Amino acid sequence: MPSVLSIAGSDPTGGAGLQADCQVLAALGVHAAAVPTALTIQDGARVRRVLPVFPSLVLEQLRATLEAVRPDAIKIGMLASDDVARNVLLALAGAEGIPVVVDPVLAASDGTLLLERRAYGALKALIHGRCLLTPNWPEAEILVGAKLPERRDGEAAARQLLLDLDLEGVLLKGGHLAGDASDLLVWRPRGAGEDAILQAWLPGERIPGPAVHGTGCALSTAIAAGLARGGSLRAAVDAGRAYVKGAIRRAHPLASGARVLAFQ
Repeated sequence: MPSVLSIAGSDPTGGAGLQADCQVLAALGVHAAAVPTALTIQDGARVRRVLPVFPSLVLEQLRATLEAVRPDAIKIGMLASDDVARNVLLALAGAEGIPVVVDPVLAASDGTLLLERRAYGALKALIHGRCLLTPNWPEAEILVGAKLPERRDGEAAARQLLLDLDLEGVLLKGGHLAGDASDLLVWRPRGAGEDAILQAWLPGERIPGPAVHGTGCALSTAIAAGLARGGSLRAAVDAGRAYVKGAIRRAHPLASGARVLAFQ
């Protein structure tokens, strides 16, 4: 059975974060290994408190897990603090050759910071040289340090991130755009130059109903599952988007009123 290691924050509701990642991987027939970076108090609609896991504990867990599981892909989500981010970077120094999908979780939908601002440098160091980065529009604006008012600005930003951070691909999620929810994929063969960059707007639709919690977590994890199975980057992105679209259509409410994905 292929395996994926998720490195992310804990969401006790099960709608996002580490718990959602494990549900996605189980639904896709992939073994889930998981190392928590932070504990949160939240109800699916609002994050009340974030408590980072002690950084050295994150490092020890990762070293032991990487040795025991030897994952076929890694997904990185919420990191919470600069110290946690730096210890994840240290742990992954011995994980060369494993495709890594990074979901740069900077803030919750309610505006609560999920990564302290002083950690942005460590985050970029952790992203550098990985397989895929999956920012939403506001996250991409923070990473490039500029507003992206038009789709063409997003295209330029995705190419900049691809080259500056030496990535294989950038999936710029379009859920914050007006109109349809199309995503932008910019990618290139490993080590290829600027002239080899490919670009595609992947059609999306806005499914009726209130917002659904945890879609970004689920998407990056589903893509990691596709990579763990040996699929190409484009195939893994397409399959991951299709899976999340189905999970959104089946979304159901919690007692708090927050809607969460249905994993199956």
